[in-house]
Amino acid sequence: MAAHLDMRYVRGGVVERRDYQVSLAGEAMRQNSMVVLPTGLGKTAIALQVIAGYLDKGGGSLFLAPTRVLASQHYEFLREALTIDDISLVTGGDSLQRRKKLWNNSVVCATPEIARNDLERGMVCDGQFGLVIFDEAHRAVGDYAYTGIAARMRGARILGMTATLPSEQAKAEEVLGCLGITAVRERTEASPDVRPYIHDTSTEWHTVELPPELKEVQGLLKRALAERHDTLRRNGVRVDRSLSSLLRARPYVLSRERRSAKPLFAAIRIHYALSILEAHGITPFLKFCERAGKRGGIGAKELLESDGNFVRAISVARGAQARGIEHSKIPELVKVLSSERGKALVFTSYRDSVDLIREKLEGAGVKCGVLVGKAGEGGLAQKRQVETVRQFKDGQFRVLIATRVGEEGLDIAEVNLVIFYDNVPSSIRFVQRRGRTGRKDAGRLAVLVAKGTIDETYRYIGQRKVASARTMGSKVARVLEQNSEQTGLDAFLS
Repeated sequence: MAAHLDMRYVRGGVVERRDYQVSLAGEAMRQNSMVVLPTGLGKTAIALQVIAGYLDKGGGSLFLAPTRVLASQHYEFLREALTIDDISLVTGGDSLQRRKKLWNNSVVCATPEIARNDLERGMVCDGQFGLVIFDEAHRAVGDYAYTGIAARMRGARILGMTATLPSEQAKAEEVLGCLGITAVRERTEASPDVRPYIHDTSTEWHTVELPPELKEVQGLLKRALAERHDTLRRNGVRVDRSLSSLLRARPYVLSRERRSAKPLFAAIRIHYALSILEAHGITPFLKFCERAGKRGGIGAKELLESDGNFVRAISVARGAQARGIEHSKIPELVKVLSSERGKALVFTSYRDSVDLIREKLEGAGVKCGVLVGKAGEGGLAQKRQVETVRQFKDGQFRVLIATRVGEEGLDIAEVNLVIFYDNVPSSIRFVQRRGRTGRKDAGRLAVLVAKGTIDETYRYIGQRKVASARTMGSKVARVLEQNSEQTGLDAFLS
């Protein structure tokens, strides 16, 4: 029988005691730490122990998570695991008057934007919390709300938690610097004290061929793109075939080479259109073109109405749609789902493909739920997001189709299968998606890849970045150790 945590303020018999969690929590009590731990191994249990330690000292704790769904999960876990009653959840869905009361509790779970705003309003005292926990701490870059909160909370103990640091060392160091981290505490799936709790996840790569109609549209779009590249090069604008190269050229073109603005912005739109077609299919492609026409902008009308290749591409796509042709990933998705009787998560990066996938799966007799962000047409309010996750846990539907909002922190132990409808060129997103399975038993990851498309490019980039991210914790830990006489931020500025 497994032993349970025996700590003041922690309810007995609720949380299993694991040595690696106790060790990491103890280290986090002593200095500002970044805990890097694979998904499913209990980062929230580590946070619980540190919170209990600060309650014992008479200090308050602020537990931040990037989404309402994740913040709600932490809140429910702490309510079950802690013996105190003054625990609150603060999100943008609460009125100003209600938030004023909620901030007075000993333990507060919150989303970062509302926490930053209420700090700036003076509703929260800078010294109110002795401990601030940043879940999904890899987000602490640029102007994300975590960075502003951390700057205001320098007097508090800081605990960052993530399944993986960024694969680029400069970005990893930026995260640590923004949060004032002085130590990186990492466990991997190979760590001896972690290995007994690991459930293996097998990875399957399912390659499909585009149907002839999509290949025809693909060819037309590539010809339209090649014409823009040729024009830009003739005008002296240095670009290659990548989207990032085109995006980097915008400041130069807008300030010094205005005659290249139309071909540049047309090329950017074609790139997006091509990627959506290749990874998501006919209907998402046509919806993208429809929105591009409504929004307008430099070169939009010329591209959508006058460019022979692009106009022909839209015509071919409409004809294919009328005949019920979408993407060869759809039948492959149905096939993969039919091989698994348990719960499954389907991830897609593009909102328009969510509706298409649900329509096709329900047409095949698969009951689905949808989890998308709150922004835009068809978005889900935060309360509805939380309710959807609860329904999925309760078994009201077997398959949940999710965009990025579902990638971070969803704790649904019974998910046996995760499917990437599209691939992602990000180590963090790959690890986060993959980590939604294999939490209770052995899991399966199935990645759908369209041959000769952006999917194959992203597969290569993503796998390279995942390999790089695996060693990032030890790299930045050495940086901190070499500069142990300075703060984490000073180390990177020296």
